[in-house]
Amino acid sequence: VEPGEEPCAALVREIREELGCEIEIADGLQTVRHHYERGEIDWKTVVAGLGSYLRYKLNLLDIERWMERNSSAFAGRSESATSSEAAELFQTALLPSIYPEAEERVRWHLGQGHLVALVSGSTKFVLDPLAEHLGVKHLLCTQLEAIEGVFTGRVVRPICFGEGKIYWIQQLIERELLDLARCWFYTDSITDLPLLDLVGHPVIVNPDPLLYRKALQRHWPVRFFQRPSR
Repeated sequence: VEPGEEPCAALVREIREELGCEIEIADGLQTVRHHYERGEIDWKTVVAGLGSYLRYKLNLLDIERWMERNSSAFAGRSESATSSEAAELFQTALLPSIYPEAEERVRWHLGQGHLVALVSGSTKFVLDPLAEHLGVKHLLCTQLEAIEGVFTGRVVRPICFGEGKIYWIQQLIERELLDLARCWFYTDSITDLPLLDLVGHPVIVNPDPLLYRKALQRHWPVRFFQRPSR
């Protein structure tokens, strides 16, 4: 790490210089950056978080084990305190990172009277502020087990990832009587391939290399959204 350089930026630079690969600090790592800047985690934790993200993008991360390990860190914490922290995180780190084109697409679908749902492996504490900002009423996400407002350190299964994501979407389909042939699904990850095969309007956005290759093979529309100017 060079003087004045953040750990995330240092690792991105090293990968570019040594491997000739260009990567971005994803929105999913904004939480890590937020906690680092507040002095709540050290640089080793930041690097570990970026490493997990890279394995995820390459479809090499064991999500089940990763989620179990991370959810255990919440044991004994209150839901209300976590919600307050997440609301602060959204305002300071996540809201400025929302892609304008992505927000425009959400609002276009809402304007068409479509049922819009956010579907993510993240928890509601990350997604609730985003859903409120966008005006989205349906949220499918990974759930952390809590008893009387206190986290147990366990995750509710299935987690909202891979086949588990399909499970939770199926609940929404049955509840709202949706027709998948008329649905849109936006994603950047190859891990969502099973869902892309189910909907009538798959849309690929800022894809990882594996999904980009698949999209070209399947002739799916690919969009590249630009990050908001800081």
